[in-house]
Amino acid sequence: MREKIWLSSPHMGAQEFEFVKEAFDTNWIAPQGPLVDGFEKDLAQFTGAGHVAALSSGTAALHLALILLGVERGDEVICQSMTFSASANPIVYQGATPVFVDSEPDTWNMDPALLETAIKDRLAKGKKLKAIIPVHLYGMPAKMKEILHIAARYNIPVVEDAAEALGSVYNSKACGTLGTLGILSFNGNKIITTSGGGALISDDETLIQDARFLATQARDPAPHYQHTHIGFNYRMSNVCAGIGRGQMQVLPCRITQRRAAFDYYVKALAGLPGIQFSQEPAGSYSNRWLTTILIDPRENGGVSREDIRLVLEKENIDSRPLWKPMHLQPVFADAPAYVNSVSEDLFNRGLCLPSGSNLITEQLHRITALIRGLWN
Repeated sequence: MREKIWLSSPHMGAQEFEFVKEAFDTNWIAPQGPLVDGFEKDLAQFTGAGHVAALSSGTAALHLALILLGVERGDEVICQSMTFSASANPIVYQGATPVFVDSEPDTWNMDPALLETAIKDRLAKGKKLKAIIPVHLYGMPAKMKEILHIAARYNIPVVEDAAEALGSVYNSKACGTLGTLGILSFNGNKIITTSGGGALISDDETLIQDARFLATQARDPAPHYQHTHIGFNYRMSNVCAGIGRGQMQVLPCRITQRRAAFDYYVKALAGLPGIQFSQEPAGSYSNRWLTTILIDPRENGGVSREDIRLVLEKENIDSRPLWKPMHLQPVFADAPAYVNSVSEDLFNRGLCLPSGSNLITEQLHRITALIRGLWN
């Protein structure tokens, strides 16, 4: 079998091991520690966020964000439908109801017009809306100007799910820094990784201080173990933060490499009918975490998304359909949803291509040659 080409594998730099060694040499093998503090400062400097809490996962960050915003049983939270389930699961952790909003075709993210329709309808039904969760899908910034304007009109806080968008920029601001709170993920497949891990970011210092408190089992300041709140074991370990500090040193390079892979695909597949790439709207800069394509069999003689995926799979090349929208997931079958068929169409026609920053030209050539072969 030929060498495996992964969809998005970890890519280590030169300094990660040195930071991890520092954790071992100083015996800081624990949640919290100087490398955690340093990683938070690195992230704040890179994103321009006022304050950062490094946590065990992006899901933990989103869960804490909802707790900090007072989301409780009986409340509702509006969530983008076209996303990974981790964007919606923390809503259910809190006993609240997710309300799913479909996508617009330009960025594939939350449709602002449909968002306002959903808000008006839920309020007319007497529901309590506690937050809005737009997602910057595959690193492409959502239409945040419109979303934030609508959120402000109805006084609903925005939590940006920027798990896929570290390094993406919207109107000169880093994704994740535009709302009340933002979340980042450092899972193994993300643009940088701490193996597992995430972060909560905000310009509100009190919110981040409270997040750190809750993430360390909500232990009150006392010489004994005393608790007045329910806490969580959500803090990032000092060892993982060491990996993160090393990864931050190569993040600008990783963004360049991901964008270069996207450019390679665009050029190599140019001229093939029925293939469409996502484009950056004015004012948006995507980290191109994953290169995605849409396939239209009506324009190419019948080649489908699945035809491409299966040809690649046969050659030991990892690819994946776009996220299946949350309103189509069995677990959320009973959740309210405001849909326009955009995300369902994207799911039916879309494919994620290998996009790791460690791809080499020979691998990209191998992938695109197989795809082009379906048109011959």
